Amino acid sequence: MATDLAAPGPARLDHIRAGVADALTGFLARQHEVLAAIGPDVLPCLDAIRGLLAGGKRLRPAFCYWGWRAAGGQDCPEIFAAAAALELLQASALVHDDVMDDSDLRRGQPAAHRRFASWHADTGRSGSAERFGAGAAILIGDLLLAWTNELFAGSGFGWHALERAGRVLAAMQTELAAGQYLDLLSQANASTSVDAALRVITYKTTKYSTERPLQLGVALATPVGSDADTGAAVGGRELTGVCSRYGAPLGVAFQLRDDMLGVFGDPARTGKPVCGDIAEGKRTVLIALARERASAAQAAVLDRNLGQRTLSDAAAAEVRAVLTDTGAVAECEHLIAACRKEAIAALDGAPMTGDARSALVALAEYVTSRDE
Repeated sequence: MATDLAAPGPARLDHIRAGVADALTGFLARQHEVLAAIGPDVLPCLDAIRGLLAGGKRLRPAFCYWGWRAAGGQDCPEIFAAAAALELLQASALVHDDVMDDSDLRRGQPAAHRRFASWHADTGRSGSAERFGAGAAILIGDLLLAWTNELFAGSGFGWHALERAGRVLAAMQTELAAGQYLDLLSQANASTSVDAALRVITYKTTKYSTERPLQLGVALATPVGSDADTGAAVGGRELTGVCSRYGAPLGVAFQLRDDMLGVFGDPARTGKPVCGDIAEGKRTVLIALARERASAAQAAVLDRNLGQRTLSDAAAAEVRAVLTDTGAVAECEHLIAACRKEAIAALDGAPMTGDARSALVALAEYVTSRDE
C-alpha cells in the first residue's frame, strides 16, 4: 500500500483512496471465496458490487481518516479497513435508493436493479424481469449492509475501540434509514417546504457523510492492538463536539452542491443523467426554494415537470430557467458558502493536530466546489 503522506490532492485524498482500495480489494477477495463456495450463480452479485465500488470519491472514508488523525492517530492498515467499511454502507444506500427512485444509472453504469432486470430479460427467465431486478438489488443492498459491519469488526482495532466506535456506526445506520424514509415521505406528501427538505438531507446525507465519519475516526483513536479504553489521544469529548459543529453545516453544503449538480452538472462527470432529480420528483432544497419564490406561471412549470419520468430536453431547460430566475440557484450558492464558512470557523482553536485542521479546511473547500 502506498504510504507517501505527501501524496497529491486535497487532504491527501490520493493516499486515502489507495489505502481504502487495498482494504476493499482484500475484503472482496475473501468474500469471493465465500460466495463461490455457495455456488457460481451467486457471483454476479459480487460483480455488481465490484462495479459499484470501483467508482466514488471516497469522501466518507476521508472524513473518518481525518477524524482519526485529528485525535492523534497515525497511519495504519486498521484505519483504512475501518474507513473502507463506510464505502460498503454508502453502496448499500445507493443500491436501495436507486430501487426506490427507479433510477436508471449510477456512477455512469446501469443501476443494480436495471442490470439484473436486463440479465433476466436477455436470458429468457420466467416471471417479471423488473421484479427480479428489484429483488436482486434489495438483497445486494442488504448484503452490503451486513458486510459493512463485518469489515468494520474485522478491521483489527481492539475491542474497546470497536465497541465505542460501533455505537457511532450503529447511529449512522439508523439515521440513514430514517432519512431515506423521510425522503420517501416528502415525495408522497408533495412537500414544498424548505425546512422539510433540510430535515431530509440532515439525516439522509449530512450525518452519515461528514459528521458521523469524523466521530467514528475520533472514537477509534485508541492505541492499535491495545484493549485499554484510553479514549482519544487528543481532545476527547470536546473533539467529538467539534466534529458536529464542523460536520453538520458542511454536510448540508455537500448535499446542496449535489442538488445543484443533479440539475446543472455534466452527466459525464456526475455519472447521473442531467435533471435526474427532477424526473424522479426529488423534493430538494433547490426545488423548495424555487417553489417558495415562484410566480404562478413558474410554479406551473415546476408542478408539470417534477416527477415526469420522460422529461424532455426542452422541459429540463424550462425547469433550469425557473430555478435560476426565481433566485433559487443564487440562494443555494449563498447557503453553500455560508455553511462552508461556519464549518471552517468551527475548527478555530479545536483540540486537534495541525495537519488535521489543514486537511479539514481543504476538504471543506473540495466538497463544496466539486463538479462531480
